[in-house]
Amino acid sequence: MRSTQQWLDAYGESHQNPTNKTIHWICIPSIIVSLLGLLAAIPGPFEGVWLSWATAFLAFAVFYYAMLSIPLAIGMAAFGMIVLTIVNFMAGLSTPLWASSLTIFVVAWIVQFIGHKIEGKKPSFFEDLQFLLIGPMWLLAALYRRAGIMY
Repeated sequence: MRSTQQWLDAYGESHQNPTNKTIHWICIPSIIVSLLGLLAAIPGPFEGVWLSWATAFLAFAVFYYAMLSIPLAIGMAAFGMIVLTIVNFMAGLSTPLWASSLTIFVVAWIVQFIGHKIEGKKPSFFEDLQFLLIGPMWLLAALYRRAGIMY
């Protein structure tokens, strides 16, 4: 298994262009919100966002991060709670959660592909699907570096 830094470096190779980086800073969190929104909209054994498929997916992601870095897993758990709060708010709006989440999901992915067109490199997940989980970690690691937090 690759180390945390190896994953981050490999992901960063196709994210050098400043415009593409900015797009990712906007679109990756938007995709996370929309993905958890879509998962929360799937009927499950429990009612509500907090005990839903979204929470199960978030638990999986935090576990995956913990295998690579406990500090990043803690950060993802905290970020996930913020996202679930946003999804819970979205669920109370007049637009169905699945519809608003699907719209955000599609638009954010289109914009990300535009970013990669600008970059001139294909998205990392074409090489390995695990990069879909590394993208959020790449942003979180950048925040940690800026704050002087070791990961």
